[in-house]
Amino acid sequence: MSLTQVLARKWRPKSFSELTGQDHVVKALTNVLERKRLHHAYLFTGTRGVGKTTIARILAKALNCETGITSTPCGKCAACTEIDDGRFVDLIELDAASNTQVDNMRELLENALYAPTCARYKVYIIDEVHMLSKPAFNAMLKTLEEPPDHVKFVLATTDPQKIPVTVLSRCLQFNLKQIPPSLIAAHLKHVLEQEQISGDAMSLQLLARAAQGSMRDALSMLDQAIAFGEGTVVETSVRSMLGAIDQGYLYDLLDALAQRDGVQMLALADAMEARSLSFDAALQDLAALLHRLALAQTVPQAIGEDVPERERIFALAKIFAPEEIQLFYQIALHGRSDLSLAPDEYAGFTMTLMRMLAFMPGDAAAGGARKADVAATGTVTSTRSPPAATRLAPSVTPPPVAAAVAVPVAAAPVAAAPGATATAIPFDGDWPALASQLKLNGMTRMLAQNCEVKSFSADGIELCVPEPHRHLLEKAYQDKMKVALSEYYGKPVRLKFSVGSITGMTPAELENREKQAKQSLAIAAIETDPFVRELVENFDAKLIASSIKPIQ
Repeated sequence: MSLTQVLARKWRPKSFSELTGQDHVVKALTNVLERKRLHHAYLFTGTRGVGKTTIARILAKALNCETGITSTPCGKCAACTEIDDGRFVDLIELDAASNTQVDNMRELLENALYAPTCARYKVYIIDEVHMLSKPAFNAMLKTLEEPPDHVKFVLATTDPQKIPVTVLSRCLQFNLKQIPPSLIAAHLKHVLEQEQISGDAMSLQLLARAAQGSMRDALSMLDQAIAFGEGTVVETSVRSMLGAIDQGYLYDLLDALAQRDGVQMLALADAMEARSLSFDAALQDLAALLHRLALAQTVPQAIGEDVPERERIFALAKIFAPEEIQLFYQIALHGRSDLSLAPDEYAGFTMTLMRMLAFMPGDAAAGGARKADVAATGTVTSTRSPPAATRLAPSVTPPPVAAAVAVPVAAAPVAAAPGATATAIPFDGDWPALASQLKLNGMTRMLAQNCEVKSFSADGIELCVPEPHRHLLEKAYQDKMKVALSEYYGKPVRLKFSVGSITGMTPAELENREKQAKQSLAIAAIETDPFVRELVENFDAKLIASSIKPIQ
């Protein structure tokens, strides 16, 4: 029998100790049963597959076990075995979805008046109770108000809002939670070990995430994965079965986004389309990945040591600024919600990627003209390297002289030739003012925003970076800043970086102070407003300071 029985039925919990992820409900019911403080009606709410009907059956066993009312039914007596087999005469299960009429409810309630045939209590389990009609609920009310001593009602629903409050108020309510993916994966691993079937950790994580909190769905998908993988559970077959996105595509997309390489991003989207991957699932997984990046930046401990992609998550977390992660997360969510409105899923997905590129922090005005020029001519008419997103080929070499050069040719050298005498640069030490004039974007702009002048001379500047921002000192970002300074002054500029303590006068800190000052003025203006003061004094209103935003 066990060889042909599906896993969702074979591994259905038969006692409270076997339940996963519902400890709060188990604890409450255990206390109720051990102290014999029984209620006549119980209501279990929660999404599909979290254990509502299972707990109802275990409760029926706990009430009717031949050893007495107990939180640990023996599972061996006639009552326990018959309930497990679904043939206990005093356990009546009713599917309200197919028995909505008042006549069905009246018949059930009339039978409830009779004493149980062989049990201690006659237990009625009404599944999807919210589907009952209003007259059926009214018929149930009288029995719920004055129930016979030998009757217990156990109601289950996925939508408690549709149950009349008059019924809710007469039930002991328990809200079952969605089961966390980690607990689902652990349970699936246990099931595979008991079934002596091999399976890898990544496959179980994919199944657990796809189950969306439902253990029953997870076990059903595990059954399917075993059949799909010809008796084993491996990541490639599970991904193919689920239509899941290969996480490598998502990491590559974010790498290309960091480089502003739109060509590569579109190439990855084409590869995903060629594999018939779901773009809706891609945006969902992309949002989940961005959530993990945000956690890695703010609460690194939240990324467990057992996460397979842990190293790559932290590598990406260092590349993007926290505000960029938040922006991309919102764009991914909106892109997914708009996917049904797009001409097709490919267009909706790629437009979401282009939106991420378009809204990346940077000098949009200067960049826009340069991108238009590149798109029209296929050449770069500035000695400054264009953003990677605008490249039409893997590499474009600027011509030595071009008629449409926007920046003076003298700006081209980055460092002076050996033995050459550098001309003095007109720098007065005001780095925040200079940084705001440079045409920087992305991580290079972040580096400039978190620097402070340590010293400067006629031909160069030494900048100090605080220890928390050491990761910004990538050679590529330093080189881009040197090029930007050389372009700005029209002559070679020597640039040096060091790591150490600063006074707090970086452009980022000054900008933050200015924002805080504006915020304080805005809050003060609201607090002193006569109308607001009247509301606070006369109506005990409270001012939510976090909701106040200064007018730009």
